[in-house]
Amino acid sequence: MNSDSDLQIAGDILEVPHLLQAPREHPATVADFVGLARSIAADRSEWEHLVRYDATTRWYHRLRTGPGYEVWLLSWVPGQGSGLHDHGRSSGVLTVLEGALTERTERGTRALAAGAQRVFAPGYVHEVVNDALEPAISLHVYYPGLTEMPMHSTCAGREAHEIDVVTA
Repeated sequence: MNSDSDLQIAGDILEVPHLLQAPREHPATVADFVGLARSIAADRSEWEHLVRYDATTRWYHRLRTGPGYEVWLLSWVPGQGSGLHDHGRSSGVLTVLEGALTERTERGTRALAAGAQRVFAPGYVHEVVNDALEPAISLHVYYPGLTEMPMHSTCAGREAHEIDVVTA
């Protein structure tokens, strides 16, 4: 039986810098965008001081932009919702930072606790609502940047374009 390890066979990858991929300055894949959302969520000092609550309308703030993408911070007081909508040609990552939100689609209703993430493709129709008794905060990454948010009166007949991601 051969006891050679992969390291002994291939050598130390750190010793061959030409084999290492340079870290991306900006996200380019779904995994990159999910990672961006998670890293921003983990750095409360980047967003916590910006959050405001507005009883008359959802509050939002564009937190960051990059080549072709935008990152938005939103707050939701109890009872506030987005209405049924899609995001035009944009894909997105929704991350609940604090509190809880409810997502409604033609497939049903899903509770999203703090830490939950949803990834969706263009044409994905949903409604997000704060059904809880406490305020909530969410982070939204859109690629390409959000240029339209068509409202819908019903989900019936629309195909869902979603990808489940690990949820808390």
